[in-house]
Amino acid sequence: MDDLLLLLRAAAEDTRLRILALAARDQLTVSEFVDILGQSQPRVSRHLKLMVEAGLLERFREGQWAYFRLARHPQLASVVEAIVAKLGAEGDMARLEDLRRRRENRAIAYFRTNAERWDQLRALHIDDAEIEKALVGLLPDDVGSLLDIGTGTGRILEVLARHAERATGIDQSREMLAVARTNLSRAGLAHVEIRQADMYLLPFASMSIDVVSIHQVLHYAEDPAAVLREAARVLAPGGTALIVDFAPHDLVELRREHAHVHLGFADNQVAGWLAAAGLEAVAPLHLPGKRLMVGIWRATKSKADADSVVTTTTGAPLQETPR
Repeated sequence: MDDLLLLLRAAAEDTRLRILALAARDQLTVSEFVDILGQSQPRVSRHLKLMVEAGLLERFREGQWAYFRLARHPQLASVVEAIVAKLGAEGDMARLEDLRRRRENRAIAYFRTNAERWDQLRALHIDDAEIEKALVGLLPDDVGSLLDIGTGTGRILEVLARHAERATGIDQSREMLAVARTNLSRAGLAHVEIRQADMYLLPFASMSIDVVSIHQVLHYAEDPAAVLREAARVLAPGGTALIVDFAPHDLVELRREHAHVHLGFADNQVAGWLAAAGLEAVAPLHLPGKRLMVGIWRATKSKADADSVVTTTTGAPLQETPR
């Protein structure tokens, strides 16, 4: 409680309280805070810098943009909610909703441009709802932290995050992250965050994640085995990896029209990669579709791995980089 009081003293100023209220609702850039608050960029930037230094906010980069979010503190979110209720910040919240609508319009435009090719691909395999139902059924009973690699539109993250205490989605594409941010904001999942990151070099500490999901990503990867090794590194002992992708197929047009690098994966191929990454695989699920069969591979990390820390190629455990 003393730590929390020290944090809140750093917010004892009108603009900082407004920033705190907004950061509790969404991840925002400096320019977005400026737009909502109606203040100059230098002034807003100075407040944000002080709040990050005080531990109230966290800063992370997405390409050339810096985003700010409420710091992860066990009691901070609930206290901020009480502050928001007393602030009467209806104007700020209305402007935040307007910003979200603009984001959504951009997402709709992006989807309109790409929807036809995605619909063509969906028509080839089983309904997405069946895949999502199967994935939920494979989740452990208690999920503290969940990471969705290659989150795309954020749909799988949205489905699985409802069963986790906290969840993160990463993707390289800023356009897809914008879509995911809109979808997750609309879903009201306050315990979920998304960020731009490389699936070959995840910005998370070794053995820090309970569940890792990789949905329809490996067929785009030049080195699927390396993706699974990195996923295994961040998995906690006893953690679960869930991989969804296509079984082997002969639809070579997917390489040309959808940029697929691999035409599906055989069970023994995926099992070999999982074993080499130190994961113990169980029998996969197969979900046949019209022309493509979807495979779901589940694997766990032995609890014996708690005795040895997996390190990066530099020999040091990878810690999440302060943003």
